[in-house]
Formats: sequence, C-alpha cells, structure tokens
Amino acid sequence: MITVNDKNKDRVIRHKRVRKHLSGTSERPRLNVYKSLNHIYAQIIDDEKGVTLVSCSTLDKEISSKLDSLTKTEAAKLVGETIGKRAVEKKIKEVVFDRGGYLYTGRVQAVADGARSAGLKF
Repeated sequence: MITVNDKNKDRVIRHKRVRKHLSGTSERPRLNVYKSLNHIYAQIIDDEKGVTLVSCSTLDKEISSKLDSLTKTEAAKLVGETIGKRAVEKKIKEVVFDRGGYLYTGRVQAVADGARSAGLKF
C-alpha cells in the first residue's frame, strides 16, 4: 500500500527544528509567517515576554477590501508592507524572519519583500 506524506506535518517538524535556534528578543523580535490555502498571516513576536507586538493578515478590514483584484502573491506582498508600516510606527526596525517551515519562495518571499520595502531590516 502506498502511503502519502502529510506535507503540513513535515512543515511543523521543520519549524520546530528551526525554532530551537531562532528566537525573538526585545531588540530584534521575530517576524513569523503562516499561510493557509486562501489567506496569509504575519506576526511580530517578542519571545522573551511571550507577546505579539504587531499582527496583520489578509483578513484585516483594510486589506480584505483590496483583495478582489489581487493574486495571492500580491496580497502577501500587501500584508508584508502593512506589517512593516505598523512595525515602524511602533519603532521596530530590525526583526528576525521566521518563515514557519515553508520554503522561501512565492507568498512567503512576497511577505518578506513587502516588509523590507516598508523599512524593516532582516
């Protein structure tokens, strides 16, 4: 019998392995990315305090109103730009990028590019 690998289970294992070495501090919080089939979510987290400092997703009202004419990748870039602007408003300039076990391509890369264009450094 042929078994099928659960891709999300493999992703979670990769993410746990990376998180052993990757952590957000007060000086450089962690920019975490999660993607579902239809939406993408980004958070800036201070792991020392266990607090989410800034968050953004395609479900936010200001972004969801613009999604009708955008592809998923363009929407991800918009999420990255929005979280970057919100972070700069809260005086966060440098972050550690946590791709959540996903490959750095497509929507994950678009979030990173959008955040960089808004002024975040990583």
